[in-house]
Amino acid sequence: MSIYRPARLKFGIFLAPFHRHGENPTVAIDRDIELIEHLDKLDFDEAWIGEHHSAGWELIASPELIIAAAARTTRSIRLGTGVSSLPYHHPFILADRMVQLDHMTRGRAMFGVGPGALTSDAYMLGIEAETQREHMAESLDVILRLFRGESVTRHTEWFTLQDARLQLAPYTKPHMEVAVAAQFSPAGPTTSGRFGVGMLSIGASQPGGLIKLASVWEMHEEAAHQAGTTVSRDNWKLVMPFHLSDTREQAFEDVREGVLQWNQEYFEGTLGRPSAGPEEATIEAMTKRGGAIVGTPDDAIEAIENLFELSGGFGGLLGMANDWATWDKTKHSYELWARYVAPHFQGGVDRSIGSREWVAENRKTIFSPQQKAIAKAFSDAGVDIPDAMVQRMQRGNN
Repeated sequence: MSIYRPARLKFGIFLAPFHRHGENPTVAIDRDIELIEHLDKLDFDEAWIGEHHSAGWELIASPELIIAAAARTTRSIRLGTGVSSLPYHHPFILADRMVQLDHMTRGRAMFGVGPGALTSDAYMLGIEAETQREHMAESLDVILRLFRGESVTRHTEWFTLQDARLQLAPYTKPHMEVAVAAQFSPAGPTTSGRFGVGMLSIGASQPGGLIKLASVWEMHEEAAHQAGTTVSRDNWKLVMPFHLSDTREQAFEDVREGVLQWNQEYFEGTLGRPSAGPEEATIEAMTKRGGAIVGTPDDAIEAIENLFELSGGFGGLLGMANDWATWDKTKHSYELWARYVAPHFQGGVDRSIGSREWVAENRKTIFSPQQKAIAKAFSDAGVDIPDAMVQRMQRGNN
């Protein structure tokens, strides 16, 4: 299998978010915005913000509000809905809001979509779980047509459009980046392929997710072929939890307690995901099976290379943001990623390293005239060159 490598691998976060219940939600939401600001300063590429309405951990109900707030205090990071649950919204209203956001962010907004991750959300809205993926596809079809400036008439069992058209053209031409969440079912890769849009592989970190990456891309590509659309690995983003520290041992220690709470209290105790057992719920077990990247920057680089091998290539990696570690250690983790991991895959330090190596290899030729000039300056002034300087110049010639 040939491996695709983008010219610049994008890095970002997928901010569901995950906040332990019992914490001050006001402070937690404010910290989410602060994290996006921190990542912007570290030159991360993207932040995708989730939509959830129940279960007490994933507290953001409107990713658009977070995007609008963060856009005012950041410079370059792109901000996406990660994801908007399409069956929960009338497609015309959502399309209209996203185009407005496209203007308000000056083209930094992205539109991630999905059927809705929490069954408890759909239950409260009276939405049958079996209809959510079909409704997602119906909605996305309409929204893309509205983005393209078409007039749309559509009558379905859950929404009606009558000669509907948007009054604003998108700021981004032809429209903002669009991506579909892919988790467990084939709906994500087939829907994104059908419409020729990007894909967010949220389920890559789940048990068995890594070994399915190649087949996920095949489904995505085949659906595009059947629909007559085109897709690119550049627009495929993998989602993976990560935490880095100065040593591998410290990284595991930083997140051990937080991971157990995340697994046992939320996914098992709240959402009812089948228990993996106490041993399998540990961060060591998650990392060993490839469900998380934990360790040093070198460990992260090795893990990303493995992801390339398993998937055949992708365009971006999103860290699944969480409260596994303390706030200070979380920020340090992202700093290590930005300083040492991202440049390895983005070519940001290639020229500076090359320049240093060139000067070092040619220093005798380059700096010899300078030494002669210094010696002449002392001679012209009738002053002996200090012994320490003579020794230093001799060492430089060796």
